[in-house]
Amino acid sequence: MAKVVIYCTATCPYCNMAKRLLDSKGASYESIDIGGDSKQWADLEAKTGRNTVPQIFIGDHHVGGFDDLSAADKRGEIDSLLNA
Repeated sequence: MAKVVIYCTATCPYCNMAKRLLDSKGASYESIDIGGDSKQWADLEAKTGRNTVPQIFIGDHHVGGFDDLSAADKRGEIDSLLNA
């Protein structure tokens, strides 16, 4: 299974929804809380072009946020990314 990384904050409801969706897929993931770390936040924004959480990576693929993850799941793309 591909490595999954979620950049999040402790109080973000969309982060929790993304984790629940991935849990429902049986995916394990690394959750990185960037809430109190302005350098990590700036690094993530430079890497993704976005300044919101969650930001989800499956393997080398930047999925995006929860809305992107949910839409990709509805299109049937998440399973193939997870199993790549």
